[in-house]
Amino acid sequence: MPGILYLIPNTLGAADPASDALAHIIPEQVQALTARLDYFVAENAKTARGFLKLIAVRHPLTKPLQEIEIAELNVNTPAQALAGLLEPLLAGRDCGLVSEAGVPAVADPGADLVRLAHERGVQVRPLVGPSSLLLAVMASGLNGQSFAFNGYLPTDAALRTKRIKELETRSRAEKQTQLLIETPYRNGAMLEALVGACQPSTLICVATDLSLPTESIRTLNGGKWKSLLAAGKAPDFHKKPTVFLLLA
Repeated sequence: MPGILYLIPNTLGAADPASDALAHIIPEQVQALTARLDYFVAENAKTARGFLKLIAVRHPLTKPLQEIEIAELNVNTPAQALAGLLEPLLAGRDCGLVSEAGVPAVADPGADLVRLAHERGVQVRPLVGPSSLLLAVMASGLNGQSFAFNGYLPTDAALRTKRIKELETRSRAEKQTQLLIETPYRNGAMLEALVGACQPSTLICVATDLSLPTESIRTLNGGKWKSLLAAGKAPDFHKKPTVFLLLA
């Protein structure tokens, strides 16, 4: 009988191993289940080991960390390698799929493995944990009844502006919240692009370091954001994971 593919949520940023902060982010039962697994698929093996070290503070691992198998699945993994990642599960071994941050398979290459697991008859079990996208929607005050995640926008300034205007038009027509993310060191450029492309009345939310002690969430219309940026009062979000939302 095949094993189970557990989708294990990670923290959204660094957690202090000496504190109980992890218990407020990752449920205890998820930590306990994670500790008993000895096979994982992760974007980065080193990061996954760091996560398991946090788990081990409260829940001893089933094997020494160096003996736990961690296979990598990232944007560089060829499609033909996915079947090999599932072989241990088809042989009856349980596996934990771990993202770099937040929940696996959402804006994450793990989705391809999950789809193949369904095709091969492997049971998939998603576990509870932090999702930056849902946390941002919850805290934004924007429409939580209809929303869409658009991932990364083009890096070219002209194409990015064009895309933002398209999303604003869609948001206005469908009354739909639009979510997007950016490489953290380009957060400033993204906010300036949003303010420059959107109408002054369009609501823009900037949600940074969600679930962390440095968390910051602010929703203002484009006109107010423009005034703050002109006054040099940009959010403290440089190189910090941030979700951007807009509602026209």
